[in-house]
Amino acid sequence: MSTFFVNGKEVTVAKKQKLLRYLRDELRLTSVKDGCSEGACGACTVLIEGEPCRACIPDTERLEGKHVLTVEGLSDFEKAAFTFAFGEAGAVQCGFCIPGMVLCGKGLLDKCPDPTEAQIRFAIRNNYCRCTGYVKIVAAIRLAGQILRDGKIPLPSTTDWKIGSRVHRLDVEEKVLGYGKYPDDYYLDGMCYGSAVRSKYPRARLRGIDPSAALRLPGVIGVYTAADIPGEIKVGHLKHDQYTLIPIGGLIHYLGDPLCLVVAETQEILEKAKKLVKIDYEVLPAVHNIQEAATDKELVFDEETTNVQAYKHVSRGNATEAIAKAKHVISHHFETPWTEHAFLEPECAVAYIDDDGDVFLYTTDQSSHTTLHECTMVLGDKKCKVQNALVGGGFGGKEDMSVQHHAAMLARLTGRAVKVKLSRQESLLVHPKRHHFEMDFTIGCDENGKILGVKAKVASDTGAFASLGGPVLERACTHAAGPYAYENFEIEGTAYYTNNPPAGAFRGFGVTQTCFAIETLLNMMADEIGISPWEIRMRNAIRPWGVLPNGQIVDDSTGLVETLEVIKPYYDEAVAAGKPVGLACAMKNAGVGVGIPDTGRCKLIVEADGKLHIYSGASCIGQGLGTVLVQMIVSNTDLSRDDIVYERSNTWIAPDSGDTSGSRQTLVTGEACRRACEKLMEAKKQVSSLADLEGQVFYGEYLAKTDPLGANVPNPVSHVAYGYATQLCILDPKTGLVEQMVAAHDVGKAINPLSCEGQIEGGVVMSMGYALTEQYHFDSNCKPINKYGTLGLFRAHQTPPIKAIVVDKPGLNVACGAIGIGEITSIPTAPAIADAYYRLDGERRYELPLCNTPYERK
Repeated sequence: MSTFFVNGKEVTVAKKQKLLRYLRDELRLTSVKDGCSEGACGACTVLIEGEPCRACIPDTERLEGKHVLTVEGLSDFEKAAFTFAFGEAGAVQCGFCIPGMVLCGKGLLDKCPDPTEAQIRFAIRNNYCRCTGYVKIVAAIRLAGQILRDGKIPLPSTTDWKIGSRVHRLDVEEKVLGYGKYPDDYYLDGMCYGSAVRSKYPRARLRGIDPSAALRLPGVIGVYTAADIPGEIKVGHLKHDQYTLIPIGGLIHYLGDPLCLVVAETQEILEKAKKLVKIDYEVLPAVHNIQEAATDKELVFDEETTNVQAYKHVSRGNATEAIAKAKHVISHHFETPWTEHAFLEPECAVAYIDDDGDVFLYTTDQSSHTTLHECTMVLGDKKCKVQNALVGGGFGGKEDMSVQHHAAMLARLTGRAVKVKLSRQESLLVHPKRHHFEMDFTIGCDENGKILGVKAKVASDTGAFASLGGPVLERACTHAAGPYAYENFEIEGTAYYTNNPPAGAFRGFGVTQTCFAIETLLNMMADEIGISPWEIRMRNAIRPWGVLPNGQIVDDSTGLVETLEVIKPYYDEAVAAGKPVGLACAMKNAGVGVGIPDTGRCKLIVEADGKLHIYSGASCIGQGLGTVLVQMIVSNTDLSRDDIVYERSNTWIAPDSGDTSGSRQTLVTGEACRRACEKLMEAKKQVSSLADLEGQVFYGEYLAKTDPLGANVPNPVSHVAYGYATQLCILDPKTGLVEQMVAAHDVGKAINPLSCEGQIEGGVVMSMGYALTEQYHFDSNCKPINKYGTLGLFRAHQTPPIKAIVVDKPGLNVACGAIGIGEITSIPTAPAIADAYYRLDGERRYELPLCNTPYERK
């Protein structure tokens, strides 16, 4: 037993437990987020006696007489100051890390009211952010310090909510103060806890499950196997090859395969019960890598005759002939690693039976409608509803089923409210990662550096089920040519099943891998010809109405040249100063493309409060979609910000607007919203006020129509839009550390430039980790050996200055000219950094993370 103080109130705790569990489970102080329970991520940071401490570390019995402060305990003025500062600086994206950052900031400001940037970065060094790149969080803490010193809240720099304004995001307050709810923040009456027992072996035959010992444990509600599944046994984003539970006699595909589900009254009982379930295996040889998979000696799936999950062949012109005639030809082999998304919020879903008898789900995923579709498959009927709670980051890693279908099934079978949550180690194992790629590229150029042809062959490890392995491979192939004007291109790609954890969508969607190869070759070619990396790109850059290697004629919005031009002064200055400089370009589609139906949908409903409510099935996973849609409505109607309410995605009112992926929502759902605005304004002509339209629904829909891959047309439209980028890495020649990153991005029309900058900064830092430090390794049992704290994510005090340049180039005739920016921010970073290190030491590097740098982890 211990007695201490929480937010000024005396509490007595009889049960020994981690402070995190007491604050959340008993006091319901849910601003204290559970990101890892390993003392690594910092999301659960509180102040103890004024010092930052991760609440998952101390036991309550060690806190006798001490004072604990959470965000809920800040003074009203402090709450207002931090909310304003984080909004004004644009420091909030997914928001899961933010309360912890706020408390680190308060702990610093209480001791040092006017800190330097270095002091702020050091103060938050133990707290990870995967979204922002820390730049704007640092600025927010500095601004909060100024406000606290001045004793008054200033006016925002802008209150104009029209397109192009740097307004505060609409979700700032709930994320800064921690009252916005992620699924794990729901504590429902009578709620129990569920979890899967997973395999001990990556490849084995399941011979039996004995739950008897677990069922005898008091507090265990049930143990459920594949035989208890009401509907279909398999789900899958595109291909249904992901087992909800492995049936008796079935083949196990990786360590994350769920064998049975256990439900108990408490989390503690649940963990004990899982260990009591006895599993009988017939252990089989595992398929560890691409080379083993390619032999087909052991098959990952009983249902398949080969381990080839997908094959793509993209060809235009005659690359072989063009390369044969080229004066300069360079070939090389490249490899890129597995990468973990490392979003701060682990997967969690809460399900219960609602008043209609439906299974109701609170989820954290990238499409409520995709979750609905896959859960109804498992349930065997349509009696299901899905509501997005806040989503603590995704980056592609929350597109697949992880816990949602299990929560739905358990709620149906038990009739109880159920929370199913992955531990951080389960999350590292279960959700799909970025694919490991092995690539061979050849480029041919003439004497002036003009690209004549490119030929490539790539292979990817897509792990234990398909997920989005096929589309990722396809995008890797279609974008491997780069954003350049030539038409002799050929690439073959093969994705292989293995018994490793699955791979799927990850920011960049395959392009991050092939861009590293083609951009490195282009830098090598520039050296061989004797021109600068900047010059070779300017000579080859695609321009408006030019033809890409895929045959598509690009439009007026094409801004690659503008990104090169705006970065030129930084490039020239660094070169003149004798600093090692690396450069790379990229393009990335907005929207699904290649002939796949891609529809954005939006409903605008005037409700009883006299306000216009926005309903769309598009998930906001931190990118700020709600703010984008509000700014579009203010710009396309006569309404003000106060007239509009953004509703989170659900499946019973909000129409399906596809997954939040492919940098598509700003463009596709944005255009649907704009079209709904046109109908609203027509209706407003007939009435005197918005309230007179109560109950009316204004529906907008937009189909981003494209041609299929390989379409028999001269100039196929593969995608409705592309974004373009040029990134620059400058090294300190003395230390070898990155001195500055400069990133220029063509975004079409920037809806909110502040948010665009945040996307750029976050994407650059994410791929700095990809290039230099991040690791996700397996042991001989196909088990990930990393913990969250050993993944090699960049921390605030390690991050260099980042200059984010938003190139605003309207021209696209939909979505008010906006082009998505979510993915491209991470694509050219690694090759730019790799080339900078070549300029430093003369060593070319063809694998990631880069070796022989000051960042290398021995």
